[in-house]
Amino acid sequence: MGEGPLVVCLHGFPQYWYAWRKYLPQIAAAGFTAVAMDLRGYGGSDHPPDGYNPYTLSADVAGVIAVLGYEDAAVVGHGWGGQIGWTMTTAHPKSIRNLVAISAPHPRRLRESLIKQRGQLKATLERFMMQIPWWTERTLRAGDAIEVEKILRRWSRSTGWLTPEVAGNYRAAMKVLDTAHCSLEYARWATRSLYRTDGINYFKLMSEPTTVPVLQIHGQKDRLVLAETARGSDEYVSGRYEFLGLPDVGHFPHEEAADELVGLVTNWLSQPANRIDR
Repeated sequence: MGEGPLVVCLHGFPQYWYAWRKYLPQIAAAGFTAVAMDLRGYGGSDHPPDGYNPYTLSADVAGVIAVLGYEDAAVVGHGWGGQIGWTMTTAHPKSIRNLVAISAPHPRRLRESLIKQRGQLKATLERFMMQIPWWTERTLRAGDAIEVEKILRRWSRSTGWLTPEVAGNYRAAMKVLDTAHCSLEYARWATRSLYRTDGINYFKLMSEPTTVPVLQIHGQKDRLVLAETARGSDEYVSGRYEFLGLPDVGHFPHEEAADELVGLVTNWLSQPANRIDR
């Protein structure tokens, strides 16, 4: 949608490209080409049995940018989408111009918090339950995927955005064949890799500082990823960095505070100081 420099929007769990429905028109109107993609294993994208690690997922996005005919893009990512954006800054630095990370601490910061901070470990226990094979998949699909709506409500501070139509669309997306299983593989890799060679190598890669401009947005009432965890991410950024904490907002700021963030994100992307021009 639109014409100009490319902006790629990446959703998190348990959503799909639709999470950016309010953002695409305004970003396009500001002089960008706005694209929202379904991540690997979601919606209209392929659902392969493997590849749900940040190396492959970031390569997926870099590949989409190239296929669309661009050398680089601004990346706006929520949750796992934000984690992929952070990974691109070191694994595919020439493919990313700047990053808006929503509810997504730098991967090294998140890992350290899980290991050292009891509060973040406790907050993430629900994610650890996703390690149970088959049971979690069945739970997500059961009862017309009602658990998806429950998750969206449970992780939000305010739920006025979650109308029956919006909830129905997210529930329908989770019922697409193999989506329930594939969407859980993200969290499973993240947990199982903490002390495995592939995970250790990944976190060594992520020790390289992020040089592109970063806007980090986080809900102060996020019960899944604590705001104090997110705030430490600047340690891994050597370029321009801004942190925006939103009071009384939970894990889905892009939905809960969409009216505020649509303009804010668009304006930030439009500022020359907030991008690397190659």
